[in-house]
Amino acid sequence: MEGSEAIRPDKLGAAAAPEAWKGIGAMTGVERQGDVVICKAERGGAAVLFPAPGIFRIKFFFGGEADLSSTIAIDPAYRQKTESEIQVEETERSLTLRTSVMEVELEKGSFMLTARDLEGRVITRQTSIAFDPRGGARAVYDMSPESHFYGLGEKSSFLDKRGERYTNWNTDVYAPHMPEIEALYQSIPFLIHMNGGESCGLFLDNPGLTEVDMRSHGVAYTMSCATGAYDLYVIAGPKLKDVVMRYTALTGRIQLPPRWALGYHQSRYSYMDQREVLELARTFREKQIPCDVIYLDIHYMDEYRVFTFDPVRFPDPEGMMKELRKLGIRIVPIVDPGVKKDPKYRIYREGVQQKHFCTKLEGEIYLGEVWPGTSAFPDFTDDRTAAWWGDQHDFYTSYGIEGIWNDMNEPAIFNESKTMDLDVIHRNNGDMKTHEELHNLYGMLMSKATAEGLERHMDNRRPFVLTRAGYAGIQRYAAVWTGDNRSFWEHMALAMPMVLNMGLSGLPFSGPDIGGFAHHTSGELLVRWTQMGVFFPYCRNHSSIDTIRQEPWSFGPATERIIRDYIGLRYRWMPHLYNLFQEASATGLPVIRPLVLEYPDDPKVTNLCDQFMLGDSVLVAPVYRPDTDHRAVYLPEGKWIDYWTGEELEGGRHILAESPLEIMPMYMKAGAILPEGPLKQHADDQADDALTFHVYGAEAREGFAASYSLYEDDGVSFDYRRQQFSRMNVSLTGKEGVLELSYAYAHRTYQADRNRLVFKLHRPGFAACSVEGLASVTEEQLRQGAEGWLLDEASGELTIQAEGASPSGTWIISAVN
Repeated sequence: MEGSEAIRPDKLGAAAAPEAWKGIGAMTGVERQGDVVICKAERGGAAVLFPAPGIFRIKFFFGGEADLSSTIAIDPAYRQKTESEIQVEETERSLTLRTSVMEVELEKGSFMLTARDLEGRVITRQTSIAFDPRGGARAVYDMSPESHFYGLGEKSSFLDKRGERYTNWNTDVYAPHMPEIEALYQSIPFLIHMNGGESCGLFLDNPGLTEVDMRSHGVAYTMSCATGAYDLYVIAGPKLKDVVMRYTALTGRIQLPPRWALGYHQSRYSYMDQREVLELARTFREKQIPCDVIYLDIHYMDEYRVFTFDPVRFPDPEGMMKELRKLGIRIVPIVDPGVKKDPKYRIYREGVQQKHFCTKLEGEIYLGEVWPGTSAFPDFTDDRTAAWWGDQHDFYTSYGIEGIWNDMNEPAIFNESKTMDLDVIHRNNGDMKTHEELHNLYGMLMSKATAEGLERHMDNRRPFVLTRAGYAGIQRYAAVWTGDNRSFWEHMALAMPMVLNMGLSGLPFSGPDIGGFAHHTSGELLVRWTQMGVFFPYCRNHSSIDTIRQEPWSFGPATERIIRDYIGLRYRWMPHLYNLFQEASATGLPVIRPLVLEYPDDPKVTNLCDQFMLGDSVLVAPVYRPDTDHRAVYLPEGKWIDYWTGEELEGGRHILAESPLEIMPMYMKAGAILPEGPLKQHADDQADDALTFHVYGAEAREGFAASYSLYEDDGVSFDYRRQQFSRMNVSLTGKEGVLELSYAYAHRTYQADRNRLVFKLHRPGFAACSVEGLASVTEEQLRQGAEGWLLDEASGELTIQAEGASPSGTWIISAVN
């Protein structure tokens, strides 16, 4: 006998009614509430405000009233901030809002939105917005044949995203990492649209499922969300750099990391025990390969319980840490969000008793399978739980650990959906939401809790947090690595546009696993990937448990020597690298940059993504194919100097660069100044802070000018927030027949241990004959520390050496007539 279940609609295959997308109707009224303009419509409306010059926010609502709350993606300084000088102009057909930078026009009949600069140029045009009955929303924006698209964080494929469609839903993707994959671990719904040299940004602040489609409509692109609010920020340019700087002001910028975090990191899934970790560290020091960090993957834990050490594999973690610190090496352990279900395990017991875990609405704790087996998951949307989780990290800081690696925090679950059930409830500090609505925030909130907990327990020392998952604004709390890539040449190539777009999306501290995580690398691939990887912001070699080893010495002496040299080059360039991170913390500009950021008017670079800039003056062109000893390199306008040979090359053209295995093509822009320190085995070695400024292509002629501003601090503490740092400005000014070289400290409350300053002029455009105020010295006298100058007659290279403690110095270099 059958019951009513036999005629359930889903069994009968009843066709679903077509979804009826509707707009919000015509505008019915305008109301000003302080600096916020509320536009009411037949079926909802929109709230418009200007958080900062050059940024406007429009939050649509379908039915009900406007809710002006924002997500944690917005930097706290901008959550309540609005521009007050708004002029409102209303006609029968439209409403126009005007500020000191831009104007926004809303057509009353259709709610079509047009943003313009004050000269009338269109910044962006949203032609329509519609809502579906299930709570989704989709807006349509104009796209021209000249449109190029960047940003969107961690996405596969090429630099320019035109013709692509992406989903933003943090996803554990072990395989495959291919151009057709639309969602990875990070979700940054921020799109930069460059059209005819003018750029703008669109940030859809919605941590649920969102989509960006630049493929399906030809003359338009769409941004949509499946649930939650359509909360849009439009960010004016006009240049690409303007958009990036404004966006990062809105969502926050990185805090200056500890210097050791910029060093070389070594990892494997897993270094299985204490003996192996110590042997690894000793090998780095014996082989004189610089290294700052060794990672502990999940096998260091007691049956994968977070905040524990396995008592058999790691019987003396305190002793291990002490030896490692003597070697100048730090440990960064992995911490996942899954807490093993075990009533004898303190973290699980506390979490249950104090109601820290995610639950269903009815109160049942959500349990999922991950590495420890059945596990519960902290609800990081609740500040009380975030503080509890953060304070558990005193387990690590008590051993001297100052960095944590957050993994599996999408959150990843071993089930069909790969994540939490969508009906899991987040307390969200009293504003309860489902996991479907907040999914993309989970990893970011975990890293926020981790970073803040470490800071509370580290006595003024800067913490380091690495995360796999994140959302817009994650840069305020953590560095990002690009997840479980493969030891494929194609994945090496894919890393460049991915990390470059992450930089344009506010994530300047990112990078892939050098050598590839899964599959088996080769000696040649490891060399080429290391050559590229040492110039990426985040520099870690990581490999999987079932692959051949890929430590720097794994493929014999020849590859070891090349890898040692390139890791050493990163350490010698540490003053410049640290300077670029300080610039990123102040301006939001990325450490490594696509050429389109520096040369936005050059049509040859709009989708160029197999070479990149380190800062604004170093061009790096990795070799990303096997058995390749030459590659094409595009040099933008101007003069460039081959880093290895010193050859001067005219830009605005492609060249064929020779690239045997030991050479990765690199070029210095004429006029570039680059500070270099001595080779150190770890970043915190303060024994010798000697500094050499390398100057490329200087000229003794009217109109030549070059400058560099060097930032320095202790590299470990937050004292720089109390103005404990130094800022040295170096400048060169050309006149007919002479070149003036000078430096001066603009700020100097931190003083490096430095006895001498060296300036080297490479490939100068003149022959020097004297340096006013300094004597000519020999190479031997320079090595012994004498002040003076030396000319290399063969190359024309000029070296000037001066006493390092002086607050300023000026020298006039005369050219041969």
